[in-house]
Amino acid sequence: MKEKVREIFKSYFPGFILGIISVSIITVYAETFFPSNQTTYDNSVSGLKSENVQDAIDELYGVCFPPKAGDQILENAGLEKDPYECRYFFTGANPNNYITFNNEKAGWRIISIECDGTIKIIKEEDINSNDGCTGEWDDKSYSNTWDKTTLNKYLNETYYNSFTEETKAQIVLHDWNIGIMESDYENMLDQINAENSTKWQAKIALITVSEYLRTNSDNNCLPVNKYNSNFRPYNDNLCLDTTWISDHRGSWSLTKKVDPYNQSLPIYYSTTISTEVISMFIHPTLYLSPDIKITGGNGSQSNPFELSL
Repeated sequence: MKEKVREIFKSYFPGFILGIISVSIITVYAETFFPSNQTTYDNSVSGLKSENVQDAIDELYGVCFPPKAGDQILENAGLEKDPYECRYFFTGANPNNYITFNNEKAGWRIISIECDGTIKIIKEEDINSNDGCTGEWDDKSYSNTWDKTTLNKYLNETYYNSFTEETKAQIVLHDWNIGIMESDYENMLDQINAENSTKWQAKIALITVSEYLRTNSDNNCLPVNKYNSNFRPYNDNLCLDTTWISDHRGSWSLTKKVDPYNQSLPIYYSTTISTEVISMFIHPTLYLSPDIKITGGNGSQSNPFELSL
């Protein structure tokens, strides 16, 4: 029996060892030529942005795909890095942030480029003339949070289903900040934290109050100075001339505020930022897929960005 084992060992051991060596060599070569995205390296000397080997190769030698729209748009003048969150906003009176979306040439504008690569856009014209769009936040009851409102239902059912299938494919399900303001905050960070305290996932919603404020390019209109005891911009005319998103008629935001009577009422933006219980104009807002690419245009109203998946 022992002799038999020795014969088997002598016959197969060399091949076994060679097999181990071969597998090891193949593994080494595979790691060399096909690095994993998890394979990191020290990029402090190279000057590359990438922190893993495969992305560094792509960065050095290029990739076969056009850059995503968010990367392309970030190079456009008018975008400001947000000091509060990982976002880039279009600010000022009339930046080049027009896009063609849902076959509406220059019918939508880009609010921001998000950290997750999505592009947040808003419809330029209101939809109050659409069938079923009453302009009410929630059938004038206003007691519900956004996720339970009739406007949320209208936007994500009736309005969303009016889009073509090609358009729907460009929209992503996304988190929306629907937190309620408990008071008139003295700084933007408190405002943002209040909005971000509650989230809701949907395809379509509205802008928040803090987003409206952050589209302003005038430092005198920034949130630290923006509110007085009546929750109005301290210098209406100046502030309205330095943001592209103003609507003098009054448009709904996604944000609600608790009033002195302990009621939470939706906030609208116009020549003031205030709460009300009447119909307002509605500008749908949504997130485009991070895989969207620019295929033409420069973002101006006459030559808007053309986007496609």
